Amino acid sequence: MNQYPLWKNLLILAVILFGLVLALPNLFPQDPAIEVQASEGEVDSATRAEIAATMENAGVPVKAIEKREGGKALIRFESPDAQLRGQATLDRTLEEGYQHALTQSPDLPGWVEALGLQPMFLGLDLRGGIHVLIDVDMDAAVTQALERLTGDVRTLLRNERIRYLTVGHEDGRLEVRFRDASVRDEAAKLIRREFRDLDITTGSQGGDAYLYGSLPPAKQEEIKRFALEQNITTLRNRVNALGVAEPIIQRQGERRIIVQLPGAQDPARLKDLLGATATLEYRLVDTEHAVQDALDGRVPVGAALYYERNGQPILLKRRVIVTGDQITSAAAGFDQQSGSPMVSVSLDGQGARQMRRVTTENVGKPMAVVFIESRTVTRLVDGEPVKERVRSEEVISVANILEPFGRRFQTTGLDSSEEAHNLALLLRAGALAAPIEIVEERTIGPSLGQDNIDQGMRSVLIGLALVVLFMALYYRVFGLVADLVLIVNLVLIVAVLSLLQATLTMPGIAGIVLTVGMAVDANVLIFERIREEIRNGSTPQASIHAGYDKALSTIVDANVTTLIAAIVLFSFGTGPVKGFAVTLFIGILTSMFTAILGSRALINLIYGGRRVKRLAI
Repeated sequence: MNQYPLWKNLLILAVILFGLVLALPNLFPQDPAIEVQASEGEVDSATRAEIAATMENAGVPVKAIEKREGGKALIRFESPDAQLRGQATLDRTLEEGYQHALTQSPDLPGWVEALGLQPMFLGLDLRGGIHVLIDVDMDAAVTQALERLTGDVRTLLRNERIRYLTVGHEDGRLEVRFRDASVRDEAAKLIRREFRDLDITTGSQGGDAYLYGSLPPAKQEEIKRFALEQNITTLRNRVNALGVAEPIIQRQGERRIIVQLPGAQDPARLKDLLGATATLEYRLVDTEHAVQDALDGRVPVGAALYYERNGQPILLKRRVIVTGDQITSAAAGFDQQSGSPMVSVSLDGQGARQMRRVTTENVGKPMAVVFIESRTVTRLVDGEPVKERVRSEEVISVANILEPFGRRFQTTGLDSSEEAHNLALLLRAGALAAPIEIVEERTIGPSLGQDNIDQGMRSVLIGLALVVLFMALYYRVFGLVADLVLIVNLVLIVAVLSLLQATLTMPGIAGIVLTVGMAVDANVLIFERIREEIRNGSTPQASIHAGYDKALSTIVDANVTTLIAAIVLFSFGTGPVKGFAVTLFIGILTSMFTAILGSRALINLIYGGRRVKRLAI
């Protein structure tokens, strides 16, 4: 009685050994690091040597530079401060075609890496970094869609030579004014055929005929959903270019986005890049009219008044040659002749054809580059803070067209290398589909993250020690068995988190502490049942057998109900709640394994198949 077959003992032992191996990488320290990757090819030994020399010249202490899988290079640093200094050095010196990202890398022995083992991820509260909650202006997305439709309707009516008085939008609907009702009805048929998403109605006012177009609610919801998804994609592109490994960018609710950047420590730059909208426009300079006329309020037809960065007014053609939407790639650098910051851009097929045609027709004439930036600012109105979008347009470069432009060319006139770098990043990432506002921001320093780890580990160890002491004193030999399987349970939790590459957070540590207390519940039920059987006069062997068998249903029922609660928390919770639910779910499963099978196997080894007169319980 009370003996497991050999295969079951071996299976339990194999699971425990497998868990020990999986949990092993978490014992090794994490080094602050930077991962360098080439856009094409790999980071060769010459580039790694050049990086090492650059770091040495900049006085940045480097622990090691390693070759990694996929042709990447990993730079290990002695401290987080050295890591941030190393990132700043690479920002200034790394050549075009290379990207770098902040990360952390465990200092694993070669044989552990050969097995492909990795430690579990640490959350933002343990690792340090920046947390940002972003609100997307959904109403602005619908307004922008209506503005595009207004322009499309205006173009359609012009192409079809249908005469109208005005085309605009007001109060969330398109409005077109005609002199004649018959012309309006003809336009209504055309617009209904070309724009099936618009609900068209007609009316009359003050002797004029009106046509109204509105977006149905289903279409508005589709626009809002697309705007949120497009903004997530754009923000992900911007964050990836910012140089942060393993960023978390996900939707929260119907209009909000969470951005978490482990290891990042520059919230000001992050806010500038996330919220800014910067682009370029290329226009011909209007040399046929006087700038003074425009300054006096007489702006010529087909022209617009702009200002250069030094405040000098300049008259440009209204017609745009190429916009930022037609730029497919952009990279910051320095002009070889002047040494000034520049951005090298590449155009898509349509943009390249337009640029080539216009520059071919206007060789010898000046062309201007307009830098357009839009950002949210806060102003005090009657003592209350009011947020509004501010758009600035300034000419950053004017130069004569010496020869026709191709698909790829350079833009100069930027104030600094940082401005060139940020502009290139925004051009590559694309435009936001709707304005955003940062409504919450938290920055957790590396030292605070380490403090959280230390406090979390301390809480787990104190809880474990108290439970171990109580069980050993109260249940004696059986208590020592429960203590041993409790330690194995902790190892298995860490092993499963590492295997799934799950993220451990402070709430996750709270879930582990709770699991430590809950894990002994099953053993307490079993041991009390064994004591009851002994008091009822059963033999020691029969008491052990009955204790485990009769307590099983109670243990399973209690743990299944807690599993259901953990699943609900994970399904409907966000962020910290999910972290707690994950560790609680895993802890319940591992505690059932260790308490029911693990402790039974040890008790069987101690008492099974023997003549026992008395149990130490």
